[in-house]
Amino acid sequence: MSDKDDKDWSRYKLATRAVRAGYNRSDEGEHSESIQLTSSFAFDSAASAAARFSGEEPGNIYSRFTNPTVRTFEQRLAAMDGGETCVATSTGMSAILAACMGLLKGGDHVVAGHDLFGSTIALFNNILTRFGLCFSYVDSTDNAAWQAAVRPETRMLFLETPSNPLSTIADIAAVSGIAHDAGALLVVDNTFATPVLQQPLGQGADVVVYSTTKHIDGQGRTMGGAVVGSREHVGESVYGFLRSAGPSLSPFNAWVQLKGLETLAIRMKAHSAAALELAQWLEGQASVERVYYSGLPSHPQYALARKQQSGGGSVIAFEVRGGRDGAWHVIDQTRMISITANLGDTRTTITHPATTTHGRLSDEERRKIGIAENLVRVSVGLEDIEDIKADLQRGLDSLT
Repeated sequence: MSDKDDKDWSRYKLATRAVRAGYNRSDEGEHSESIQLTSSFAFDSAASAAARFSGEEPGNIYSRFTNPTVRTFEQRLAAMDGGETCVATSTGMSAILAACMGLLKGGDHVVAGHDLFGSTIALFNNILTRFGLCFSYVDSTDNAAWQAAVRPETRMLFLETPSNPLSTIADIAAVSGIAHDAGALLVVDNTFATPVLQQPLGQGADVVVYSTTKHIDGQGRTMGGAVVGSREHVGESVYGFLRSAGPSLSPFNAWVQLKGLETLAIRMKAHSAAALELAQWLEGQASVERVYYSGLPSHPQYALARKQQSGGGSVIAFEVRGGRDGAWHVIDQTRMISITANLGDTRTTITHPATTTHGRLSDEERRKIGIAENLVRVSVGLEDIEDIKADLQRGLDSLT
């Protein structure tokens, strides 16, 4: 490490940490982070290998759980989020899995927001219940409901804010107080906001999870996930699961997402500005019945969103006339916008949540969380906002 390297990144602003934290140059003096594409690492002696494997000696062992490129990504994201440590995973869903498997045991109870991402609910209900975990779901905006759902065996409260796709906002500080009074942990899925727009650890959360596939990559290239928190909860418990089970982020994907972190701050601000303009425009369209975006004064949790977020993010949902046929018509009439379920891309994307991201939920489950057949979700990219409006206008006008 050169004299110019600085490990105390808490002294710097978030945008600076996003560019520089977590990396120490090698003796080669490279200015950009290198990719360590290796499955294993060599040791000076048998004794050194034994010391590494036992934990007596720090250093790389095997890329399933120790890789320099992945470690740089983990340290940078932890520095941005205000966490002590981070464990990177192969996908966002594997980050949620790792958090649950590392922090819970059979017989534990979890209280979760009823408006979680569809795959998260499927993971909880269809898979983790097989291992003796029990889940209850509550309206994530109702603090009294969170309190009432807590049991003696409750060990985790899990929420997603803003939620996918309706941008429902849960009160992180209030729910964290309920969790801690019960001796439980609060886990927050912060994928929509990223550490640029919201920092749940600073509002009382114990653990934050991400699908880094989304905004953190930012260009729709790679899969990844991350768990951020304390050395005890993440650095020991979640890391212990990852070391044995192996849902690891690849070095190449970690390198790509490092590059994504460098531009995350400016992209999230641009996404938020464009999404707010588009949401305001959609509210004025005759064929649009309702718009869901936390940056709009019409949003039911607008005041709370302004308190705990610094921007609304990229994702807008809106309901159109004509049920599913109307929603599919608006989607199919686009020429530029990409029809895909991914989000957080530089390219604007559009999808029909009821038959894609939340398609595995029952009709009753979708009804409870407000996923209507006429709902369309748009993740606003970085194209010119007038071109995005024009591409949506074609389908919206033909509905009236």
